[in-house]
Amino acid sequence: MEKKYNIPVEATLEIIGGKWKCVILCHLTHGKRRTNELKKLMPNITQKMLTQQLRELEDDGVINRIVHPEVPPKVEYELSEYGWSLQSILDSLCAWGENHITKVYGDKSAVLEESILNN
Repeated sequence: MEKKYNIPVEATLEIIGGKWKCVILCHLTHGKRRTNELKKLMPNITQKMLTQQLRELEDDGVINRIVHPEVPPKVEYELSEYGWSLQSILDSLCAWGENHITKVYGDKSAVLEESILNN
């Protein structure tokens, strides 16, 4: 049976929904990242969850997994051309989140972690 969506946003959320996928994608808008770099940027994600989310994003064609033939193997992730088409959505989500944090907490520096994404 063919998949049916009630509204198009369901298709979007199927790809980028959940707690971590947008965070991973936002980090990848700043360039290629190795798995351990992503883990350091997102200390609250488990290694298992990070690996799972990266695989799903790769399967959906949103990110590319680049394996460098070295010993030990070096693996990097980057946004695919298709993944870059999400940039305006990610920027909008970040802007809305920043406005929400300011509305609820006042000073965003009180609740935002130090991160290259928060500068």
